[in-house]
Formats: sequence, C-alpha cells, structure tokens
Amino acid sequence: MATEAAPLPNVTLVFGPMLIGVFINMILYGVLLGQILTYYKMYQRDAAWMRYFILVLFIIETANTGFDIAFMFQPLILQYGQKPNLFPTVFITQPLCVVLVSTPIQLYFAWRIRSLTKSYWVPITIAVLALASCTGGIWTAAMIHIVQTFANKAKLHNSALVWFLSSCVADILITISLVISLTRRKTGFSGTDSVIDKIIRMTIQTGMLTAVFSILDVVCFMVLPHAAINFIFDLALSKLYTNCLMSTLNSRQKLNIIPGGGASEQRRNTSYGLMPTSPAPRRHPENFEQRQMNGSAMYELETQKAPYDAEVAYGAPAGDEFGIQVTTIIERIEDPIPHPYA
Repeated sequence: MATEAAPLPNVTLVFGPMLIGVFINMILYGVLLGQILTYYKMYQRDAAWMRYFILVLFIIETANTGFDIAFMFQPLILQYGQKPNLFPTVFITQPLCVVLVSTPIQLYFAWRIRSLTKSYWVPITIAVLALASCTGGIWTAAMIHIVQTFANKAKLHNSALVWFLSSCVADILITISLVISLTRRKTGFSGTDSVIDKIIRMTIQTGMLTAVFSILDVVCFMVLPHAAINFIFDLALSKLYTNCLMSTLNSRQKLNIIPGGGASEQRRNTSYGLMPTSPAPRRHPENFEQRQMNGSAMYELETQKAPYDAEVAYGAPAGDEFGIQVTTIIERIEDPIPHPYA
C-alpha cells in the first residue's frame, strides 16, 4: 500500500520575503552598474582616492549580490522540502556587506559636512553613529553564527537595534545638516538659488530613502519576530547606499557645478568706439577666453588697440595715433556653490 508523501513545509513568510529582497538587490545592482560606468566616463579628473573608493564599493556590492544568490539557492534548491530551521550558511555575510558599504559612505558625508559648515559637532556625531552602526552590524553577524536557527531570531534584537537605529539616525542627521547648510548659501539670485534648490531636493530624496528603509527594517524585525518581512528592506540596503552616493556624484554634470569652484555666467561686453578709416580689419577691443585651472573658473582679458585716423574722421589734431574708445563691460559672476558631494 503506497504511503502518502508528507506535505511540504510552508516557507512563505520565511524565504518569500528573502527572495523578494534578493530580486530588489539584483535590480539595484543593475542600476549601480550604469551609475558607475557613467561616473568613470564623466569624472575622469576626480581625485584618485575617490575613484578607488568607488571601485572598492563596487567590488563589495558585486560580492554581496553573489552571496545573496548563494544563500537563497541553498534553502530553495539544495534543501528543497526541508523545514526552515537554520539560517543559510552564507547569510552571515549580509550584515557585514551592509556595514562595509554604509559606514564609509556615512563617514564620507560627515567629512563633506565638515568642509561645508566648518563645524565639528555634527560631523563627529555622524561619525560616532556610523561606527556604532558598523559595530552593531559586526555584532549581528557574530550572533547569527552563534544563534544559527530561525527559532532563536529574537536573540538578534539587541545587536540589530544598535545596527539599524544608529544608521538611521546618522542618515537623518546627514540629510538635515546638508539641507540647512545649502539653504544658508542662497544668495537671492534666481540662477544660483535654483541650483541650490535642486541639490536640496536630491539630498532629501536620497538621504531619506536609506533612512526610511532602515526604519522599516527595524520595525518589521521587532513587530514580526516569526516572519522575515524585514529582509525585503534589509537585502536592498547596501545597494541603496551606493546608488544614492553615485546618483549624487553623477548629478554634478547635470547641475553644471564645478567641484571646488562656482557656477559662472558667461560675460557679455558692449563696446562703443570710433570706426577706423583704415581698410585693415578691426579686431574687437576685448576678447574673453574662459579657461579652467585647478577646478575653478578663470577669465582672462586681452586688450587690443586698433589704429584710427583721428584727423580725417573727426578733425582731431594730426599726430594722434588712436581715437577715443569707450568700453563698457557688463559682468556678472554668481556666488560659488560648493557641491556637497564633490
């Protein structure tokens, strides 16, 4: 007499959210590839350390994507049909990859805020929170190795709270500090203020996105201890941090901001002078050449005097080599706008 096969365990609330999180992670990895290609194509003159920093982040993100695929392959394929008791073997890499990405990015923003505000308190606070988040992530990875089972997931609460809450508060402080600093730099000129407003909107959108995902991660982790809903947000965190950084770096070209310098409006000039009677072609009295040196805009003025026959033209005494020239130069240079991400 044939025996009925045992029903398969219900893994919907355990591996279902994890699988969705891996899908989001992989989609964001594709977006990241485009962002990094754009960066290395458009910003070849960025500092070498910045370009290496982006390269290291890309290597970590590539490894993170591979680990995510591996820890979903184990329970859904290799252990198909088994009750989900243990965490996947490589699941320990998830918190490590997140903090290896988020902590350097938060420290980078702390440095930029220090450069913009000339203040130490907020950057130091952000740096302390970033390091606390890193400690919490490493602590969580160690606890996953010790706990090993989904049944003891509650034992991860303390380490996870240190990790997520520190990171969330750091993201909020970064966003608020940049917005306040940029708002204070408004000059009243519509062109300058328009660019500042664009940077502010981008700062809020990118900074708050990572903070919201961190909040949703910790809320779902605490409120739903027997489900894995929080992994929908957790598995996307590292890619969100890197994509937000890359989008803000790549926005410099779109906003027409020169790193370390300012946005300048092209100079216009109007000249009023005596027309020469000589058939020789007359050169414009002023020739402006815009040159960029060391990342800042520099203008040079080259003056060319043209010969005039003053006696014939205006009855002036003979012997005058030059006629009278009146030159009006209308010049407007907008205040420098240091890009917060450059």
